[in-house]
Amino acid sequence: MKLKEFIESKRFESFIIVLIIINAVTLGLETEKQVMDAAGPALIMIDRVILAIFTIEVLVKLWVYRLAFFKSPWRIFDFAVVSISLIPATGNLSVLRALRILRVLRLVSALPSLRKVVGGLVAALPGMGSIVMLMLLVFYVFSVMATKLYGGLFPEWFGSIGASAYSLFQIMTLESWSMGIVRPVMVNYPYAWIFFVVFILCTSFTVLNLFIGIIVSAMQAEHEGHATEEREEMLVRQNEIMEEIRSLKRSLKSRSS
Repeated sequence: MKLKEFIESKRFESFIIVLIIINAVTLGLETEKQVMDAAGPALIMIDRVILAIFTIEVLVKLWVYRLAFFKSPWRIFDFAVVSISLIPATGNLSVLRALRILRVLRLVSALPSLRKVVGGLVAALPGMGSIVMLMLLVFYVFSVMATKLYGGLFPEWFGSIGASAYSLFQIMTLESWSMGIVRPVMVNYPYAWIFFVVFILCTSFTVLNLFIGIIVSAMQAEHEGHATEEREEMLVRQNEIMEEIRSLKRSLKSRSS
């Protein structure tokens, strides 16, 4: 089908990518009051034209692929993003006006390299679940300890398990952890640094690195999977070409005889 070949062609994909980038720029410019005062109607018109093209693209793909359209998670994602943009952003739904920027995320589905990255992140989710459980367990243990040790003199930071967990999260991110929290605590508890350094070692330098390791492994597996598929496709094409050459030789032999 010529229409299917057209929507799957590199030129059409490049055209959609250019429209996504233009739409991202126009949506960003709409947040500037001076720009809107000078060229607001033009920006709104460009946005509507691009949305119309995206809508036509989705409808054409629905017509071409039929039920197979919903077998691709990326096509479902594009369908959802465009559908949200088509909902009238008035009244209680005015928040949907801000969600128009989600159209920029279509760049992820349009670029194969970004699809591989997202695929790797999704593949890493099952392994990350165990790390999250470990992180929660570590946080709970250290939060209880911090509340019992420092809650009496520092109730703002460690007066409850929730307050302790939030303070420990700030410490884990290494944001003003020393001068903001630990050194004031050390005025009354000189050896408190041991507790907080151990916590940082257990979270920032150990558990978070496990997250990175799982994500890297999943992305590497995703890349190897795509490479294997490409090699298999090349092998199939080579076999088809060889079969055509053999059939051509047989036909030439039969004619010569």
